[in-house]
Amino acid sequence: MARALHADVVVVGFGAAGACAALEAADAGAEVVVLDRFGGGGATAASGGVVYAGGGTAQQRAAGVSDTVEAMHAYLRAEVGDAVDDRTLRRFCAESADQIRWLEQQGVPFDSSLCPYKTSYPSNRYYLYYSGSEASGAFRGTAPPAPRGHRAKGRGTSGKVLFAALAGAMRRRGITVLTETRVRDLVLDESGRATGVDCERLTGRPARVHRVLSRFAVKPGLYVPAMSRLLHGRAARIERRRAEPLRVHASRAVVLAAGGFIANREMVRRHAPAYRGGLPLGTHGDDGTGIRLGQAAGGATGKLDRVSAWRFLTPPSALLGGVLVDRSGRRVCDESRYGAEIGRVLVEEHGGAGWLLVDEPTRRQAARQLRSQSLWFQQLQARYLLATAVTGRTVADVARKAGIDPAGLRATVDEHNAALRAGTADPVGKPDDFRRPLACGPFALLDVSVRPRPAFPCPMLTLGGLLVDEDTGQVRTESGGLVPGLYAAGRTAVGLCSNSYVSGLSLADCVFSGRRAGQHAAIDNNENTF
Repeated sequence: MARALHADVVVVGFGAAGACAALEAADAGAEVVVLDRFGGGGATAASGGVVYAGGGTAQQRAAGVSDTVEAMHAYLRAEVGDAVDDRTLRRFCAESADQIRWLEQQGVPFDSSLCPYKTSYPSNRYYLYYSGSEASGAFRGTAPPAPRGHRAKGRGTSGKVLFAALAGAMRRRGITVLTETRVRDLVLDESGRATGVDCERLTGRPARVHRVLSRFAVKPGLYVPAMSRLLHGRAARIERRRAEPLRVHASRAVVLAAGGFIANREMVRRHAPAYRGGLPLGTHGDDGTGIRLGQAAGGATGKLDRVSAWRFLTPPSALLGGVLVDRSGRRVCDESRYGAEIGRVLVEEHGGAGWLLVDEPTRRQAARQLRSQSLWFQQLQARYLLATAVTGRTVADVARKAGIDPAGLRATVDEHNAALRAGTADPVGKPDDFRRPLACGPFALLDVSVRPRPAFPCPMLTLGGLLVDEDTGQVRTESGGLVPGLYAAGRTAVGLCSNSYVSGLSLADCVFSGRRAGQHAAIDNNENTF
């Protein structure tokens, strides 16, 4: 017979969303048990640790940045689209500064050092930056731009710092966390209410070996997919052979916060076939388990076709002076757009193919900026791009060598340079801050196409999930009702970033939706039904 545990609230998944749900539920007086298939952290610990926040945070004010809730809302309204109701978005923006304060109370460190250049992710000297497309041409006039990327203060990719602080806050509250515990099924009573979960749990030496294998499957396995698959395969074999059954009862509610499904090839192939072949950004726990558990209980899904594919052109910032073209030699988009939007346009409109054309002065400036503007992995990727670039004495020469239409590329360069000389707007809307003439050869075409390359991967994560009530986080059914006793948060649920991703918006949504789900799960009165 399976062992059994009892709690008021059971949280499935121990990343940012699960941790925030557990903290809020515990603070509301609930006894909480958190379950995670691996050692905890999920995609959060592997991330850059950036939280999108604005409207006048303490860090913005200390950096001399002027921002308002209205300006933040105006920008995000254009990015978020119909992913959430406007009322929800306004609440998120209004509560944004308080959310950063709450995270600081849990021990997450932030800093007001403002990055002076546009980048995909700042170096270890800066922790506040423009993390989206706020300053890009497409949003000029929408709202006054402001840097809203709040990076947890820590060297390297600082998601591990953010997660460690949340995990520490949970320990201080005495919240029970069971790692190396794989949730297999929801337990439903005769009315269809979620009353617990059935799991398989490792303990002792098998659990310790499983944790080591899983940790290395994430990093450095993130950069070496074959190694990741090998290590995860061994961890999965330990699960099959040594895990023991466990049932965890929930007297009030279950919260699903188990990440997305980028590690589930079959789900990606079914829902977003154009995005196959990217580097899964997350862990093997992002296999859709939370979504499938919710569906089995009658939960509805949305935005499963939305995937964020990151094709950043920076750092170094000098590369923004180039022009991004397709195989015909025509411009793809404003090069200053956020990397996920560039990735989307390349995948969905250009078959994943794209090249960045730069001239010799731009290339030399980029090389000089590498050390000061890049973390180690960014520097490796930029050096790879510059070293493998196709070069030519003239625009026509470099086009022919790269397999791009010479006439099309020549026309694009002429149009670009003519607009600069005339002082008129850029043909695709790039702000003047980033425009440079392309006139001094030799010229280089940097291949930024979205295709599998170990030295220049295209990270991807899924954005859709279970539909939830936006006031409570309770899972919705296809008919518009609610699944009793079941909540969802983070990338297991449709949320703020389910249409369009900018750096920090997913983690901000994990905090926002996780806290919401935890607060309401703790006071679930057993009356919300289908």
